[in-house]
Amino acid sequence: MLYQTIDILGTVAFAISGVLVAMEKRLDLFGVLIIAFVTAIGGGTLRDLLIGNTPVAWMTDITYMVTIFIAVVLAIIFVNQLKYLRRSLFLFDTIGIGLYTMVGVEKGLQAELLPVVCIALGTMTACFGGVIRDMLCNEIPIIFRRTEIYATTCIVGGASYFLFTGLSMREDYAYIAAILVVIALRTLAVLFGIRLPNIYKGKA
Repeated sequence: MLYQTIDILGTVAFAISGVLVAMEKRLDLFGVLIIAFVTAIGGGTLRDLLIGNTPVAWMTDITYMVTIFIAVVLAIIFVNQLKYLRRSLFLFDTIGIGLYTMVGVEKGLQAELLPVVCIALGTMTACFGGVIRDMLCNEIPIIFRRTEIYATTCIVGGASYFLFTGLSMREDYAYIAAILVVIALRTLAVLFGIRLPNIYKGKA
């Protein structure tokens, strides 16, 4: 039950982040729906294809499509309440990567994969919907920007889950704690301007 709830919440968060980007780019209604859809299911689709879980989840469970549609409608209706688009985008994107990191890790565990592969799947699930979103909107994907720490927080969060369970923490508590680790690290990185090292010497 916890896993399904987290999965749906992640879908909502990423769908809303997709709507915000699409509306900022002034796309039409169809464009908004497409961007929201690929943002919400892009990473999970790639993950499922890699582990052979086909047909992929959103093709076999109508809940995902209904959830995305409702999230899009609500985001459009309440767009004035989300008028600070960049701040709202950051909020929903950060919540989304925290939730989807653990959805991906859980999928890896169900497939009986090694912890390091589970972490990679979690990072992929969390990040690649945003990559597709940014590419379609003619932006450099956020995970490739030096000004952002993004995928790294997913890796650390996924690893923390295995650390917590290794310390005998209950699995559901470890699951939630790992999500909070991702959200907290991403928030702190943005608030304090924490970045990965610059590999281009002499460049700002």
